[in-house]
Amino acid sequence: MTDQSPKIQPPPETYAVPLRFAQHNFVAYCYNTIGCQVIYDRHYQVEDGPDEVSPPPPAGNYKTNWNASYLGIENFPAPAQVRWKSLDGVQHEAKVDMAAIFKDQLVWHKVPKADMADFFHGPVAGEPGIILVVNDRAIDVYTKMFIPTKTEQIPGNKDSDFRDDLFLAWTHAY
Repeated sequence: MTDQSPKIQPPPETYAVPLRFAQHNFVAYCYNTIGCQVIYDRHYQVEDGPDEVSPPPPAGNYKTNWNASYLGIENFPAPAQVRWKSLDGVQHEAKVDMAAIFKDQLVWHKVPKADMADFFHGPVAGEPGIILVVNDRAIDVYTKMFIPTKTEQIPGNKDSDFRDDLFLAWTHAY
């Protein structure tokens, strides 16, 4: 059974300037879980031991450091298989279908067309990252894309000519 919640809508800029992707990158994180395992594209992305307790998320703005490290996955393999125990000891199992979540294959972004810089053969640099997060009794799926911009995002910082906003695309509580 695939666990699908109502889809969260991307920002309006995503539809105003539609950028499509045929491949993506992926990473999974487990927080506040016991024995967490995530399989995606036939590979373990997380493989904790049966009694291994994953720590809580790091303090501070830890999500800014998330980057998908499993690269160049063709859209879309079978749903991610997730197995874990929540901290109360209850066993959970889920299938998370990236093809359903990202069925339109659009890069989620908040960059107006006028601010997009050309980067090699277009306005994006590489493939979007898909980030699956298991945290106790919830699974969240985020997406993130590096998009070069014509303007500095931090005025005076010449190295800030890009956006890599993180968007929550799907969530489900168990």
